[in-house]
Amino acid sequence: MVVLQASEPVAGTRRVSAAVAAAGLSSFALLYAPQPVLPQLAAAYGLDPGSASLAIGVATASLAVAVLPLAWLAGVAGRRRVIVWSVVVSAVIGLLLPLAPSFPVFLVMRGVQGVAIAGFAGVAAAYLADQVGTARLAGAVGAMIAGNSVGGMLGRLGAGFAADPLGWHGALVAVAGVALVCALFTVATLPRTTTDGHRAPARRVSARGGTGAQEGAGARGSGGRVGLGLVAPFAVGALAMGAFVALYNAAGFRLAAPPIALSPAAASLVFLSYAMGTASSAAAGRLATRLGRTPALVAALVVTVAGSALTAHPSLPVIALGFAVLTAGFFAAHAIANAWVTADAPPPARGRAAGVYTLCYYLGSGAGGTAGAVVYGHAGWTWLVVMTSAWLLLAALAVLVTRRKHLAS
Repeated sequence: MVVLQASEPVAGTRRVSAAVAAAGLSSFALLYAPQPVLPQLAAAYGLDPGSASLAIGVATASLAVAVLPLAWLAGVAGRRRVIVWSVVVSAVIGLLLPLAPSFPVFLVMRGVQGVAIAGFAGVAAAYLADQVGTARLAGAVGAMIAGNSVGGMLGRLGAGFAADPLGWHGALVAVAGVALVCALFTVATLPRTTTDGHRAPARRVSARGGTGAQEGAGARGSGGRVGLGLVAPFAVGALAMGAFVALYNAAGFRLAAPPIALSPAAASLVFLSYAMGTASSAAAGRLATRLGRTPALVAALVVTVAGSALTAHPSLPVIALGFAVLTAGFFAAHAIANAWVTADAPPPARGRAAGVYTLCYYLGSGAGGTAGAVVYGHAGWTWLVVMTSAWLLLAALAVLVTRRKHLAS
Protein backbone atom coordinates (compact mmCIF):
# COMPACT_ATOMS: atom_id res chain seq x y z
CA MET A 1 0.00 0.00 0.00
CA VAL A 2 1.31 3.43 -0.93
CA VAL A 3 1.74 5.83 1.98
CA LEU A 4 1.66 9.52 1.08
CA GLN A 5 3.81 11.86 3.09
CA ALA A 6 4.06 15.63 3.08
CA SER A 7 7.20 15.23 0.98
CA GLU A 8 5.29 13.79 -2.02
CA PRO A 9 6.94 15.05 -5.24
CA VAL A 10 5.57 18.27 -6.61
CA ALA A 11 4.99 16.57 -9.99
CA GLY A 12 2.54 14.17 -8.30
CA THR A 13 0.75 17.07 -6.66
CA ARG A 14 0.51 18.83 -10.01
CA ARG A 15 -0.99 15.75 -11.64
CA VAL A 16 -3.63 15.43 -8.92
CA SER A 17 -4.40 19.15 -9.08
CA ALA A 18 -4.72 19.11 -12.89
CA ALA A 19 -7.07 16.13 -12.86
CA VAL A 20 -9.27 17.63 -10.15
CA ALA A 21 -9.21 21.05 -11.84
CA ALA A 22 -10.46 19.44 -15.07
CA ALA A 23 -13.23 17.73 -13.13
CA GLY A 24 -14.16 21.06 -11.57
CA LEU A 25 -14.17 22.74 -14.97
CA SER A 26 -16.52 20.08 -16.34
CA SER A 27 -18.83 20.08 -13.32
CA PHE A 28 -19.25 23.81 -12.96
CA ALA A 29 -19.56 24.49 -16.67
CA LEU A 30 -22.53 22.10 -16.64
CA LEU A 31 -24.00 23.35 -13.39
CA TYR A 32 -24.23 26.98 -14.45
CA ALA A 33 -24.52 26.73 -18.25
CA PRO A 34 -28.26 27.65 -18.19
CA GLN A 35 -27.58 30.89 -16.30
CA PRO A 36 -26.84 33.16 -19.32
CA VAL A 37 -29.84 31.78 -21.22
CA LEU A 38 -32.35 32.24 -18.39
CA PRO A 39 -34.05 35.12 -20.28
CA GLN A 40 -34.41 32.83 -23.31
CA LEU A 41 -35.81 30.03 -21.14
CA ALA A 42 -38.24 32.50 -19.58
CA ALA A 43 -39.40 33.66 -23.01
CA ALA A 44 -39.71 30.12 -24.35
CA TYR A 45 -41.80 28.85 -21.44
CA GLY A 46 -43.59 32.04 -20.40
CA LEU A 47 -41.84 32.31 -17.02
CA ASP A 48 -41.00 35.18 -14.69
CA PRO A 49 -37.37 35.60 -13.51
CA GLY A 50 -37.99 33.73 -10.26
CA SER A 51 -39.46 30.70 -12.02
CA ALA A 52 -36.78 30.65 -14.71
CA SER A 53 -34.07 30.72 -12.04
CA LEU A 54 -35.25 27.29 -10.89
CA ALA A 55 -33.13 25.96 -13.76
CA ILE A 56 -30.20 26.83 -11.51
CA GLY A 57 -31.87 26.45 -8.12
CA VAL A 58 -33.14 22.91 -8.64
CA ALA A 59 -29.72 21.66 -9.72
CA THR A 60 -27.87 23.30 -6.84
CA ALA A 61 -30.49 22.24 -4.27
CA SER A 62 -30.38 18.61 -5.41
CA LEU A 63 -26.59 18.80 -5.32
CA ALA A 64 -26.79 19.99 -1.72
CA VAL A 65 -29.17 17.20 -0.70
CA ALA A 66 -26.98 14.52 -2.31
CA VAL A 67 -23.64 15.71 -0.93
CA LEU A 68 -23.64 13.90 2.41
CA PRO A 69 -24.95 10.54 1.12
CA LEU A 70 -22.36 10.60 -1.66
CA ALA A 71 -19.61 11.60 0.78
CA TRP A 72 -20.54 8.52 2.82
CA LEU A 73 -20.60 6.39 -0.34
CA ALA A 74 -17.14 7.67 -1.25
CA GLY A 75 -15.85 6.45 2.09
CA VAL A 76 -17.05 2.95 1.19
CA ALA A 77 -16.50 2.77 -2.58
CA GLY A 78 -13.49 5.09 -2.84
CA ARG A 79 -13.30 8.79 -3.57
CA ARG A 80 -11.71 8.39 -6.99
CA ARG A 81 -14.51 6.12 -8.15
CA VAL A 82 -17.19 8.55 -7.04
CA ILE A 83 -15.46 11.49 -8.74
CA VAL A 84 -15.10 9.55 -12.02
CA TRP A 85 -18.76 8.52 -12.08
CA SER A 86 -19.77 12.06 -11.16
CA VAL A 87 -18.06 13.79 -14.06
CA VAL A 88 -19.06 11.20 -16.67
CA VAL A 89 -22.74 10.96 -15.71
CA SER A 90 -23.20 14.72 -15.35
CA ALA A 91 -21.68 15.32 -18.81
CA VAL A 92 -23.94 12.69 -20.43
CA ILE A 93 -27.01 14.26 -18.83
CA GLY A 94 -25.81 17.62 -20.13
CA LEU A 95 -25.87 16.26 -23.66
CA LEU A 96 -29.42 14.92 -23.18
CA LEU A 97 -30.77 17.99 -21.38
CA PRO A 98 -31.75 20.00 -24.52
CA LEU A 99 -34.03 17.10 -25.55
CA ALA A 100 -36.36 17.76 -22.59
CA PRO A 101 -39.87 18.27 -24.05
CA SER A 102 -41.09 20.66 -21.32
CA PHE A 103 -39.79 22.86 -18.52
CA PRO A 104 -40.89 20.44 -15.75
CA VAL A 105 -38.98 17.62 -17.48
CA PHE A 106 -36.04 20.00 -17.90
CA LEU A 107 -36.09 20.64 -14.15
CA VAL A 108 -36.21 16.92 -13.33
CA MET A 109 -33.18 16.32 -15.52
CA ARG A 110 -31.39 19.25 -13.91
CA GLY A 111 -32.13 17.74 -10.52
CA VAL A 112 -30.57 14.43 -11.54
CA GLN A 113 -27.59 16.28 -12.98
CA GLY A 114 -27.16 18.14 -9.69
CA VAL A 115 -27.06 14.82 -7.82
CA ALA A 116 -24.38 13.57 -10.21
CA ILE A 117 -22.28 16.72 -9.78
CA ALA A 118 -22.51 16.30 -5.98
CA GLY A 119 -20.20 13.32 -6.31
CA PHE A 120 -17.38 15.64 -7.31
CA ALA A 121 -18.33 18.70 -5.29
CA GLY A 122 -18.69 16.84 -2.00
CA VAL A 123 -15.62 14.62 -2.30
CA ALA A 124 -12.94 16.62 -4.11
CA ALA A 125 -11.52 18.58 -1.17
CA ALA A 126 -11.22 15.45 1.00
CA TYR A 127 -9.66 13.59 -1.94
CA LEU A 128 -7.05 16.33 -2.29
CA ALA A 129 -6.29 16.22 1.43
CA ASP A 130 -5.68 12.46 1.14
CA GLN A 131 -3.46 12.82 -1.91
CA VAL A 132 -1.30 15.86 -1.21
CA GLY A 133 -1.42 16.27 2.57
CA THR A 134 -2.31 19.38 4.51
CA ALA A 135 1.09 21.00 3.86
CA ARG A 136 0.11 21.49 0.21
CA LEU A 137 -3.65 21.50 0.75
CA ALA A 138 -4.26 25.26 0.47
CA GLY A 139 -2.50 25.42 -2.89
CA ALA A 140 -4.27 22.32 -4.19
CA VAL A 141 -7.68 23.55 -3.04
CA GLY A 142 -6.91 26.91 -4.65
CA ALA A 143 -6.12 25.12 -7.94
CA MET A 144 -9.36 23.15 -7.66
CA ILE A 145 -11.43 26.27 -7.07
CA ALA A 146 -9.60 28.00 -9.90
CA GLY A 147 -10.72 25.13 -12.14
CA ASN A 148 -14.23 25.52 -10.79
CA SER A 149 -14.23 29.22 -11.60
CA VAL A 150 -12.82 28.63 -15.10
CA GLY A 151 -15.55 26.07 -15.65
CA GLY A 152 -18.21 28.44 -14.46
CA MET A 153 -16.86 31.19 -16.69
CA LEU A 154 -16.43 29.08 -19.82
CA GLY A 155 -19.78 27.38 -19.38
CA ARG A 156 -21.57 30.69 -19.09
CA LEU A 157 -19.60 32.38 -21.87
CA GLY A 158 -19.95 29.40 -24.16
CA ALA A 159 -23.70 29.18 -23.63
CA GLY A 160 -24.12 32.93 -24.01
CA PHE A 161 -22.20 33.17 -27.28
CA ALA A 162 -23.72 30.00 -28.73
CA ALA A 163 -27.27 31.11 -27.90
CA ASP A 164 -27.44 33.62 -30.76
CA PRO A 165 -26.58 31.25 -33.65
CA LEU A 166 -27.73 27.95 -32.08
CA GLY A 167 -30.49 28.88 -29.66
CA TRP A 168 -30.47 27.81 -26.04
CA HIS A 169 -30.73 24.11 -27.00
CA GLY A 170 -27.56 24.21 -29.10
CA ALA A 171 -25.82 26.35 -26.49
CA LEU A 172 -26.29 23.72 -23.79
CA VAL A 173 -25.12 20.92 -26.13
CA ALA A 174 -21.94 22.85 -26.92
CA VAL A 175 -21.11 23.29 -23.23
CA ALA A 176 -21.85 19.63 -22.50
CA GLY A 177 -19.50 18.53 -25.29
CA VAL A 178 -16.59 20.49 -23.81
CA ALA A 179 -17.46 19.16 -20.34
CA LEU A 180 -17.32 15.58 -21.60
CA VAL A 181 -13.80 16.13 -22.96
CA CYS A 182 -12.69 17.45 -19.56
CA ALA A 183 -14.39 14.51 -17.83
CA LEU A 184 -12.50 12.03 -19.98
CA PHE A 185 -9.23 13.81 -19.15
CA THR A 186 -10.03 13.38 -15.46
CA VAL A 187 -10.81 9.69 -15.94
CA ALA A 188 -7.48 9.17 -17.69
CA THR A 189 -5.27 11.12 -15.26
CA LEU A 190 -6.82 10.97 -11.79
CA PRO A 191 -4.44 8.87 -9.62
CA ARG A 192 -5.70 5.49 -8.49
CA THR A 193 -4.14 5.67 -5.01
CA THR A 194 -7.13 7.40 -3.46
CA THR A 195 -7.71 6.71 0.21
CA ASP A 196 -10.83 4.62 0.76
CA GLY A 197 -12.69 5.17 3.97
CA HIS A 198 -11.61 1.87 5.57
CA ARG A 199 -7.92 2.45 4.67
CA ALA A 200 -7.65 6.05 5.93
CA PRO A 201 -5.50 5.32 9.01
CA ALA A 202 -2.74 3.85 6.78
CA ARG A 203 -2.10 7.15 5.03
CA ARG A 204 -1.56 9.75 7.66
CA VAL A 205 -0.42 13.25 7.00
CA SER A 206 0.16 16.11 9.35
CA ALA A 207 -3.03 17.91 10.34
CA ARG A 208 -1.13 20.96 11.46
CA GLY A 209 0.26 22.20 8.19
CA GLY A 210 -1.40 24.41 5.63
CA THR A 211 -2.60 27.92 5.50
CA GLY A 212 -4.04 29.20 8.74
CA ALA A 213 -4.31 25.77 10.34
CA GLN A 214 -2.51 26.85 13.48
CA GLU A 215 -4.88 29.74 13.92
CA GLY A 216 -7.91 27.49 14.15
CA ALA A 217 -6.53 24.37 15.76
CA GLY A 218 -9.15 24.70 18.45
CA ALA A 219 -11.84 24.20 15.86
CA ARG A 220 -11.04 20.51 15.64
CA GLY A 221 -13.37 18.14 17.37
CA SER A 222 -12.30 14.99 19.13
CA GLY A 223 -12.98 11.38 18.30
CA GLY A 224 -13.64 12.15 14.64
CA ARG A 225 -16.32 14.74 15.32
CA VAL A 226 -16.60 18.03 13.47
CA GLY A 227 -15.98 20.92 15.90
CA LEU A 228 -18.28 23.91 16.39
CA GLY A 229 -15.43 26.14 15.22
CA LEU A 230 -16.32 25.14 11.68
CA VAL A 231 -19.70 26.87 11.90
CA ALA A 232 -18.12 30.10 10.60
CA PRO A 233 -16.81 28.68 7.29
CA PHE A 234 -20.11 26.84 6.88
CA ALA A 235 -21.91 30.18 7.27
CA VAL A 236 -19.56 31.79 4.76
CA GLY A 237 -20.27 29.02 2.29
CA ALA A 238 -24.05 29.40 2.57
CA LEU A 239 -24.39 33.18 2.78
CA ALA A 240 -21.64 34.21 0.36
CA MET A 241 -22.64 31.67 -2.27
CA GLY A 242 -26.30 32.69 -1.93
CA ALA A 243 -25.38 36.31 -2.52
CA PHE A 244 -23.07 35.50 -5.42
CA VAL A 245 -25.55 33.34 -7.33
CA ALA A 246 -28.42 35.75 -6.63
CA LEU A 247 -26.51 38.56 -8.33
CA TYR A 248 -25.47 36.48 -11.33
CA ASN A 249 -28.93 34.91 -11.77
CA ALA A 250 -30.46 38.37 -12.07
CA ALA A 251 -27.59 39.85 -14.11
CA GLY A 252 -28.82 38.44 -17.43
CA PHE A 253 -32.27 39.92 -16.95
CA ARG A 254 -30.89 43.32 -15.98
CA LEU A 255 -28.40 43.49 -18.84
CA ALA A 256 -30.98 42.35 -21.40
CA ALA A 257 -33.60 44.86 -20.27
CA PRO A 258 -33.76 48.55 -21.28
CA PRO A 259 -31.91 50.86 -21.04
CA ILE A 260 -28.88 48.54 -21.36
CA ALA A 261 -30.59 46.02 -23.70
CA LEU A 262 -27.61 43.78 -24.53
CA SER A 263 -27.81 40.68 -26.72
CA PRO A 264 -27.25 37.28 -25.02
CA ALA A 265 -23.68 37.14 -26.33
CA ALA A 266 -22.85 40.65 -25.15
CA ALA A 267 -24.55 40.14 -21.79
CA SER A 268 -22.58 36.92 -21.24
CA LEU A 269 -19.35 38.97 -21.31
CA VAL A 270 -20.07 39.80 -17.68
CA PHE A 271 -18.91 36.26 -16.92
CA LEU A 272 -15.40 37.22 -17.96
CA SER A 273 -15.28 38.45 -14.38
CA TYR A 274 -14.67 34.82 -13.45
CA ALA A 275 -11.09 35.33 -14.58
CA MET A 276 -10.71 37.50 -11.48
CA GLY A 277 -12.11 34.66 -9.41
CA THR A 278 -9.61 32.24 -10.91
CA ALA A 279 -6.72 34.50 -9.95
CA SER A 280 -8.03 35.37 -6.48
CA SER A 281 -8.83 31.77 -5.50
CA ALA A 282 -5.35 30.63 -6.54
CA ALA A 283 -3.81 33.48 -4.48
CA ALA A 284 -6.08 33.07 -1.46
CA GLY A 285 -3.78 30.64 0.33
CA ARG A 286 -0.85 33.06 0.14
CA LEU A 287 -3.10 35.88 1.32
CA ALA A 288 -4.23 33.90 4.34
CA THR A 289 -0.64 32.96 5.18
CA ARG A 290 0.42 36.60 5.08
CA LEU A 291 -2.53 38.20 6.88
CA GLY A 292 -3.92 35.34 8.92
CA ARG A 293 -7.03 33.40 8.06
CA THR A 294 -9.59 35.58 9.84
CA PRO A 295 -8.41 38.98 8.49
CA ALA A 296 -8.04 37.55 4.98
CA LEU A 297 -11.52 36.03 4.99
CA VAL A 298 -13.20 39.13 6.39
CA ALA A 299 -11.34 41.31 3.87
CA ALA A 300 -12.49 39.08 1.01
CA LEU A 301 -16.12 39.36 2.14
CA VAL A 302 -15.87 43.16 2.43
CA VAL A 303 -14.40 43.34 -1.08
CA THR A 304 -17.38 41.31 -2.30
CA VAL A 305 -19.77 43.82 -0.70
CA ALA A 306 -17.91 46.72 -2.32
CA GLY A 307 -18.14 45.09 -5.73
CA SER A 308 -21.85 44.44 -5.25
CA ALA A 309 -22.40 48.11 -4.45
CA LEU A 310 -20.64 49.15 -7.67
CA THR A 311 -23.08 47.08 -9.75
CA ALA A 312 -25.92 49.39 -8.65
CA HIS A 313 -24.43 52.18 -10.78
CA PRO A 314 -26.28 52.81 -14.08
CA SER A 315 -23.08 52.96 -16.17
CA LEU A 316 -22.23 49.68 -17.95
CA PRO A 317 -18.43 50.00 -17.41
CA VAL A 318 -18.97 50.54 -13.67
CA ILE A 319 -21.33 47.55 -13.55
CA ALA A 320 -18.68 45.42 -15.26
CA LEU A 321 -16.05 46.63 -12.77
CA GLY A 322 -18.39 45.80 -9.90
CA PHE A 323 -18.84 42.23 -11.10
CA ALA A 324 -15.08 41.82 -11.45
CA VAL A 325 -14.48 43.05 -7.90
CA LEU A 326 -17.27 41.03 -6.28
CA THR A 327 -16.19 37.87 -8.13
CA ALA A 328 -12.59 38.24 -6.99
CA GLY A 329 -13.72 38.78 -3.42
CA PHE A 330 -16.16 35.88 -3.42
CA PHE A 331 -13.76 33.28 -4.80
CA ALA A 332 -11.03 34.32 -2.37
CA ALA A 333 -13.50 33.94 0.50
CA HIS A 334 -14.66 30.57 -0.79
CA ALA A 335 -11.10 29.24 -1.14
CA ILE A 336 -10.14 30.32 2.38
CA ALA A 337 -13.32 28.95 3.96
CA ASN A 338 -13.01 25.65 2.08
CA ALA A 339 -9.39 25.17 3.12
CA TRP A 340 -10.36 26.10 6.72
CA VAL A 341 -12.81 23.19 6.83
CA THR A 342 -10.53 20.56 5.34
CA ALA A 343 -7.51 21.65 7.41
CA ASP A 344 -9.24 21.92 10.79
CA ALA A 345 -11.50 18.87 10.66
CA PRO A 346 -9.98 15.80 12.34
CA PRO A 347 -8.82 13.28 9.71
CA PRO A 348 -11.58 10.73 10.44
CA ALA A 349 -14.21 13.47 9.99
CA ARG A 350 -12.61 15.25 7.05
CA GLY A 351 -14.94 13.76 4.46
CA ARG A 352 -18.03 14.59 6.55
CA ALA A 353 -16.81 18.14 7.18
CA ALA A 354 -16.20 18.71 3.47
CA GLY A 355 -19.66 17.30 2.79
CA VAL A 356 -21.32 19.63 5.29
CA TYR A 357 -19.50 22.62 3.81
CA THR A 358 -20.66 21.67 0.33
CA LEU A 359 -24.20 21.11 1.65
CA CYS A 360 -24.27 24.64 3.10
CA TYR A 361 -22.66 26.09 -0.01
CA TYR A 362 -25.22 24.70 -2.43
CA LEU A 363 -28.22 25.16 -0.19
CA GLY A 364 -27.16 28.79 -0.15
CA SER A 365 -26.85 28.74 -3.93
CA GLY A 366 -30.28 27.20 -4.50
CA ALA A 367 -32.21 29.21 -1.92
CA GLY A 368 -30.28 32.46 -2.29
CA GLY A 369 -30.20 32.37 -6.08
CA THR A 370 -33.95 31.85 -6.35
CA ALA A 371 -34.74 34.41 -3.63
CA GLY A 372 -32.52 36.94 -5.38
CA ALA A 373 -34.30 36.50 -8.70
CA VAL A 374 -37.65 36.95 -6.97
CA VAL A 375 -36.47 40.12 -5.21
CA TYR A 376 -35.08 41.49 -8.47
CA GLY A 377 -38.32 40.72 -10.31
CA HIS A 378 -40.44 42.51 -7.72
CA ALA A 379 -38.21 45.26 -6.29
CA GLY A 380 -35.33 45.83 -8.72
CA TRP A 381 -31.56 45.65 -8.65
CA THR A 382 -30.88 48.09 -5.81
CA TRP A 383 -32.89 46.06 -3.30
CA LEU A 384 -31.17 42.91 -4.52
CA VAL A 385 -27.80 44.50 -3.74
CA VAL A 386 -29.04 45.56 -0.28
CA MET A 387 -30.18 42.02 0.51
CA THR A 388 -27.04 40.27 -0.71
CA SER A 389 -24.76 42.78 1.05
CA ALA A 390 -26.55 42.01 4.32
CA TRP A 391 -25.87 38.31 3.82
CA LEU A 392 -22.19 38.94 3.17
CA LEU A 393 -21.78 41.17 6.22
CA LEU A 394 -23.54 38.56 8.36
CA ALA A 395 -21.00 35.98 7.14
CA ALA A 396 -18.14 38.31 8.09
CA LEU A 397 -19.68 38.76 11.54
CA ALA A 398 -19.82 34.98 12.01
CA VAL A 399 -16.10 34.76 11.23
CA LEU A 400 -15.24 37.51 13.70
CA VAL A 401 -17.37 35.99 16.45
CA THR A 402 -15.71 32.59 15.95
CA ARG A 403 -12.28 34.19 16.14
CA ARG A 404 -13.18 36.04 19.32
CA LYS A 405 -14.44 32.85 20.99
CA HIS A 406 -11.26 31.02 19.99
CA LEU A 407 -9.06 33.71 21.53
CA ALA A 408 -11.15 33.69 24.70
CA SER A 409 -10.91 29.91 25.11
